[in-house]
Amino acid sequence: MTKAFAFAVRIYMEIYVVKPGDSVDSIAQSYGVLVDALIYNNQLAYPYRLAIGQALLLPPKITDGNLPKRSAYAGGYAYPYIQTDTLEETLPWLSGLYVFSYGFTMDGNLVAPYPDDAFMIRLAKENDARPILTLTPRDAENAFNNFLIHEVLNSETKVATLVDQLVDTVLEKGFQGVDLDFEYILPQDRQAYVDFVQKVRDAIHAIGYKVSVALAPKTSAEQKGTLYEGKDYPGLGMAADSVLLMTYEWGYTYGPPMAVAPIHEVRRVVEYAVSEIEPAKINLGIPNYGYDWTLPYVRGTSRATAISLQRAVETAIENDAVIQFDPVAMSPHFTYEKDGLTHEVWFEDVRSIREKFGLITEYGLQGAIYWQIMQFFRPNWILMDDTFRILKETAP
Repeated sequence: MTKAFAFAVRIYMEIYVVKPGDSVDSIAQSYGVLVDALIYNNQLAYPYRLAIGQALLLPPKITDGNLPKRSAYAGGYAYPYIQTDTLEETLPWLSGLYVFSYGFTMDGNLVAPYPDDAFMIRLAKENDARPILTLTPRDAENAFNNFLIHEVLNSETKVATLVDQLVDTVLEKGFQGVDLDFEYILPQDRQAYVDFVQKVRDAIHAIGYKVSVALAPKTSAEQKGTLYEGKDYPGLGMAADSVLLMTYEWGYTYGPPMAVAPIHEVRRVVEYAVSEIEPAKINLGIPNYGYDWTLPYVRGTSRATAISLQRAVETAIENDAVIQFDPVAMSPHFTYEKDGLTHEVWFEDVRSIREKFGLITEYGLQGAIYWQIMQFFRPNWILMDDTFRILKETAP
């Protein structure tokens, strides 16, 4: 399968890395592709300047102009304040739209997000994507609260209240599934969470829909840490219809500069996950963002700024930075100087995303779910469609 993946990408969709002196016109001429298609597929902004080291997805030389979409499962999380045009551009590529997020009180009463999410549900259905209610235990400060989890999950009355209200809301608002994203679960609540997922699944199945659950990126059953100990991979894999591996945030807001989703670390998570959960139930998490750090990094003080993938490349162009590609993390990065300060940026591009698609095909996973789709990155969706469509054609 891996060999078919490499063969397919090389034949149908090539990735070109910009060299000194390149322009969109010279690249298009060298490869016999349309300039407009090169600009459109890569979401290039006028006057179409390029950064040395920038990865471009080359359009196929021959196309019928009507590439099929949704050749693999693709989901995306979004807040209700997403721009309507961004949502409309993304939805044709999605199988599921995960509305982030519904919360609950200490009494087990469901709390709806703000602003109203009705337009998201409507647009998802208009684009044949399932709107999914995402439930999180977030408190008034918008932080994951394991005390809230403990109080509700250990009360049969509160669990019953929450499950009943989930069912009522799904039916009332027109959702077509539920996603459970509980993080920092206390170790003593590990089994209580598995039992809760099963109760939600039974209730949601009764009205004809499915339940998914997000999993912290574990690499072993004994992994220590508040993010990991409360997550029972085999138990949750059995209780839910599908799972999401949250394979991102190695590089994060308060940590040192590094890749957000280094492929060697992502692979370790996938290898453990498939040893505990049926691969066809697993979705790989893919980050749709990068981080910009100001150097030097000082633990406890430094705070990276999240940036869109398109903005990362624009920053490199504006500052004449050369984009490097780490051969271990398989992720792009660069440094630049501004206002007397040195910055380091790590982000995703079509090369790093292609590596993650390779894991999906190699291990036979269900598909991918993106955190998050608040910014549109067209090259990802074109590459995804081409990769999995061609794999189906070339698979033995």
